[in-house]
Amino acid sequence: MAGSMGDAPVISVSDAVGLANATIRSIPRLVVRGEISGYRGPNRSSGHLYFQLKDDLSSMDVAVWRQVLSSWDPEVVRSLRDGLEVTLTGSFDIYKKSGKLSFIARKAEVSGEGLLRQQVAALARRLEAEGLMDPSRKRRVPAFCERVAVCTSLSGSVLDDVKRTLSRRNPLVELLVCNCSVQGPQAPQTIIRALEVAEGARPDCILLVRGGGSYEDLMAFNDEALARAVAASPVPVVTGIGHEPDTTICDMVSSRRCSTPTAAAESVAPAIDEVTSLMNARAHRLEDVMAKTLAKAGGDLDARQARALRAMESLIARRREAVEALARNRFLTDPTSIIDDHVNELRMTEQRLYDALPMAVARHRRRLDGDARRLASVGTRLVRPYRSEAESLGKTLRALSPLNVLGRGYAIVTTDAGHVVTDAGALAPGQGISVRLASGRVAATVTGTEKEPESQDGTAEPSSGAAGNDHGKDTDGVGDGATGKEKHGC
Repeated sequence: MAGSMGDAPVISVSDAVGLANATIRSIPRLVVRGEISGYRGPNRSSGHLYFQLKDDLSSMDVAVWRQVLSSWDPEVVRSLRDGLEVTLTGSFDIYKKSGKLSFIARKAEVSGEGLLRQQVAALARRLEAEGLMDPSRKRRVPAFCERVAVCTSLSGSVLDDVKRTLSRRNPLVELLVCNCSVQGPQAPQTIIRALEVAEGARPDCILLVRGGGSYEDLMAFNDEALARAVAASPVPVVTGIGHEPDTTICDMVSSRRCSTPTAAAESVAPAIDEVTSLMNARAHRLEDVMAKTLAKAGGDLDARQARALRAMESLIARRREAVEALARNRFLTDPTSIIDDHVNELRMTEQRLYDALPMAVARHRRRLDGDARRLASVGTRLVRPYRSEAESLGKTLRALSPLNVLGRGYAIVTTDAGHVVTDAGALAPGQGISVRLASGRVAATVTGTEKEPESQDGTAEPSSGAAGNDHGKDTDGVGDGATGKEKHGC
């Protein structure tokens, strides 16, 4: 119901909303760019899509009707998310029941990074359809690469990381460096030239690496020409581009994709300790296989020899029986000649068998001897480092042996019970002792003991002692002036 309040007429809420809506609808269709906020996907019941579009100063509600949303590019719909910059085409409208102002979007285009991602996704689908990402097409990376080429920028720290990793894991790897730009419009062409130079050096593999960066910084590795060059490379290409979440088209078409440059270097250079362990394990397996092969060959030779002997004995027995049968049948007419003929034939057959058997045995024995020589050669090479270590330890043990000390004129004194005497006070006159020399032993009896006087620095000075039956040695313990060797008594 309309009334009047002063100069302005009084209208209902619905009339006010309708008037405002008519005014807003007179605004022509707008193209608005902003950032998505509050995105939750299409409504489950209605299928309509609601979110906010904002910039640094303002925000507005946006609605996309279900029919309009179904006509949009599915790739655009899948890419919608908070923070994505989009360009919307539509007009304003006021919802009559709530009076809420909304922007009704009819068309949407992803701008900024989202547009780049769409372009990269489309290129990836096209290359995948051509088979460039098929695992069967990719080249096998050797388990142990002796020569590795690195394509990266010399100005960054990535090359130093790769060098440190290869030096730490396996210093035997030879590193070839091909400089190229890894960012910017000209980067794809420089990388392609670096790949050509690396391929000409014929390395075992090529590392295509760079450090982390924004999505735009990594766009050089989403270039179609570069992706085709990586896929066509005759040398396996291992990529380590950016960080763990980053994936480029070069990663998809390469022979192996690693999360970081360091991980790429580690994947082509197994640790030297692992290589050594693997070689030792294979050497042990080879030794076991050779031993089993030789044992089997020896068993086969023995079995063949036994079969040959049994066959010879069986043949001789059959010949003997035949001779005996003939002898019995013709014994009445010419007993002597029949027996003599078959005996001679039997002897000739026996001789032929004995002549053939040694040749067969010799042939198999030569083969067995050859296998034994090869096994001895391999065993010698396997044992050589351990023999050198044992000889070195033996020399050290001999150098520390007390027998070497005895060779310089010293002696070891023990009691009759076998205890080593280190203090003269532990002995008593008349006690029997044994003196161990460098060559032989001397049985002696203690005639006296004397404690060594202490020197000024608190240590005991040498003193002399005497022993019975000292084999003609000086009993006062003084040195022999003629030979210069010290004589020790007890």
